[in-house]
Amino acid sequence: MTESASLPVCRTAEIRALEAEAAARQPEPPLMERAGLAAAELARSILADGQRVLVVAGPGNNGGDGFVVARHLKSWWYAVTVLFTGSEQKLAPDAAAALAAWRSVGGTTTDRWPQGMQPDLIVDALFGIGLERPLEGAMAELVMRMNGSGVPVLALDVPSGLHADTGRVLGIAVEADHTATFIALKPGLLTLDGPDHAGELHVFDLGLDRPGSLPGHLLDLAILQTALPPRRSNTHKGSFGNAGIIGGADGMVGAALLAGRAALKLGAGRTFVGCLSGASVDPAQPELMLRPAADLVALDGLSVLAVGPGLGASDAARTLLASAIGRDVPLLLDADALNLVAADPRLAEAVARRSGDTLLTPHPAEAARLLGCTTAEVQRDRIANALLMAERYHAAVVLKGAGSVCALPDGQWFINPSGNPGLASAGMGDVLAGIVAALVAQGCPPVTALLAGVHLHGLAGDRSREAIGGPVGITASEVTDAARAILNEMIYSTD
Repeated sequence: MTESASLPVCRTAEIRALEAEAAARQPEPPLMERAGLAAAELARSILADGQRVLVVAGPGNNGGDGFVVARHLKSWWYAVTVLFTGSEQKLAPDAAAALAAWRSVGGTTTDRWPQGMQPDLIVDALFGIGLERPLEGAMAELVMRMNGSGVPVLALDVPSGLHADTGRVLGIAVEADHTATFIALKPGLLTLDGPDHAGELHVFDLGLDRPGSLPGHLLDLAILQTALPPRRSNTHKGSFGNAGIIGGADGMVGAALLAGRAALKLGAGRTFVGCLSGASVDPAQPELMLRPAADLVALDGLSVLAVGPGLGASDAARTLLASAIGRDVPLLLDADALNLVAADPRLAEAVARRSGDTLLTPHPAEAARLLGCTTAEVQRDRIANALLMAERYHAAVVLKGAGSVCALPDGQWFINPSGNPGLASAGMGDVLAGIVAALVAQGCPPVTALLAGVHLHGLAGDRSREAIGGPVGITASEVTDAARAILNEMIYSTD
């Protein structure tokens, strides 16, 4: 997959390059004026009947955006107070011009939280995408005041204290109800702690033409709508491929069966499950064809092989995994298969040398083992570490978690916005493995199958949450059934 029509997601260096290119053309109005007007119009829609606005403006260009917001809101007869934390003498030219324009219309600034004021909206223009250090002292206190105000907060570009590239909270971060982000989405709004701090996202491109070569994108419904064509009438089960699932050691048979059921229900023509435990039938899903794991790993005619759900770490598991890696079929490695690869340099080298497509689906702890680092280090920069795994293992990778990151060996990366905390439950990764395997079995290119499967899995979690009224207690089996319904809707909807 080399192109995407989905929304781009840009890291700070890419945003800076786009800003510099635009500034060289001297656009009218300047980017700061465009951003401020867009955010002011959004603020006006949020305010409804409210009138009082507090703009918390920081010492950089994010503060300049805040001055523009304040000026427009004042011109529309809102009561605007600007708390300015910086030094006028140290402002960059654009921000200094924005402050001067605010003062030219009678606007004033204060350096303290206004006592006795109860605003109807707070505009967080304290820090933007350039923040790298933890917030401390007076700045941290301002963030605490915004968070404890009890009124809606609109953040400009990113909530102050949130790292724009990684989603890490730098000490403390604003918990916004809305974020107006400019030029493009930022990864920090979408992954790790970002979704808990950004609120509802509003993207304003400011009229810039973005290059088509940007590496980062947001996964959306388009990936699902193109994953599989409608089925022709003149077909048979062999038309939709053979999915193989290997795992299910003693005490963990359920993991392999969950993956197998997901592959079956998401459309694989035939689904084979090889359990190390020797299980020979799934009474709840007798359509699954259970085989001895050693027989399945050598079975001819497999369209895809998924190894890992409930595999364990035995010598037998290691031998099966080595055989699977040697097969010239698309291979998905999950769970214990990833742990075995991480622990054995020979297996790791064999994975990296594979000629067939390889898909890896680690959660952060498994990713840490694959990379030889700590889970905290993986989470510190999820995009960079997903890309590192993709490069090291020559594989398409999904680093699971809040805002799952998919990375490809060519440097492309994607963030998935679907899903909710209800997916933090046993068996969900097994279901994802089965969904992806089913898509590959039916002829979807493996990389597309990974991207589509990740997005579909999250959408199914969201539908399950809607069905029961919240995220608590969603089961992996429910997600499988919801995913089946959504996939059929995507393929056969006539709307």
